[in-house]
Amino acid sequence: MPMIDIYATAGTFSDSRKLAADAAATVKLVEQEPDIPMFRKNTAAFVHELPSGAIANVDGDSNYVRVQVLTNAGALNRDKQVAVVRQLTDLVAKAAGDPTLAERTWVLLTEAAPGGWGLSGTAHTNEELVAAARAEIATLRGSAPG
Repeated sequence: MPMIDIYATAGTFSDSRKLAADAAATVKLVEQEPDIPMFRKNTAAFVHELPSGAIANVDGDSNYVRVQVLTNAGALNRDKQVAVVRQLTDLVAKAAGDPTLAERTWVLLTEAAPGGWGLSGTAHTNEELVAAARAEIATLRGSAPG
């Protein structure tokens, strides 16, 4: 259940809501989460529009985008890391209508520590999240969790 944060100068994207939904769907697909309500409702992206001048590199350039993806530990193997970075970079550049933005998009992949993933008011370990997902899948199938 990744959380995605996208930071850019206000006005970079014409449709932030679509970008957020597309980013969430992209990471969910790459991560290969089961398509169950638990994951659909809790995989989300947030587009943070910053005021002009709030972003700068050493030279003072401010036309950058930062994307941070937070997942539970071990959710992205190396192939998935490469895929999510490429796909989010392309998505951001397309959403901005600026193919050159791909050269100035930073994607940070971060893993939550065991117990550092909160959902429904509880800090979960990876094992607890897996158990909750299996229980939901079993309920949706009409069988006992296994």
